[in-house]
Amino acid sequence: MYNNRLRESLPEITNPGIAGGQFSSMASTLRNPTHSIIQVQKMTTSDNTALIMQEINLTFGFTPNLFAAYKKHPALLEANWCKVKAVLLSGKVKRKTKEMIALLVSVDNNCSYCVAAHIAALKNMKVEKAQIDALLIGLFPAGCTPIDIALIKFSRKVNQYWRDMQESDLTTLRQLGISDAEILEVIGVVELFAGFNRFARTMQVQADF
Repeated sequence: MYNNRLRESLPEITNPGIAGGQFSSMASTLRNPTHSIIQVQKMTTSDNTALIMQEINLTFGFTPNLFAAYKKHPALLEANWCKVKAVLLSGKVKRKTKEMIALLVSVDNNCSYCVAAHIAALKNMKVEKAQIDALLIGLFPAGCTPIDIALIKFSRKVNQYWRDMQESDLTTLRQLGISDAEILEVIGVVELFAGFNRFARTMQVQADF
């Protein structure tokens, strides 16, 4: 049933149509642009954060605690969410394969929050508990192709033993017909979730899956 182990100068403004009060306000802004820029950035960031959180909620059906924690740094929230969409929710590699990679990277990094999150994701994708259990002990569930297995093994090495990577590791994948775009996508998944693992453990994010 299972395959074996495996993101100053003020110009002259001479418009008679501008009332004195309006002109003073504009001149102040032009002479001192920093305050205005900060205000615009705050407004834009606030708007973006609300939209991002709404998109996250629509994607998962709720707002995971991980992303709620990132709200305290809106720019980082936005960057990470964009990366989630780029390498996990879209791309050439199968979503299920990437969830398996994310799960095993999280196991290897000892992140209970992310382990729970990816087990839940796999269950939502109709992967049976027995198959997930097999994956967790180093076996590959039936249905995993040679390409799936090669990508999962490669991702774990990238996560744990990246200093030991050789050209031969890439050659093995290419010989299976795996493109460089797919290789980069998998490295992106490892990079993303290794970061999430460290964030979740450091910030003591509570599991909500």
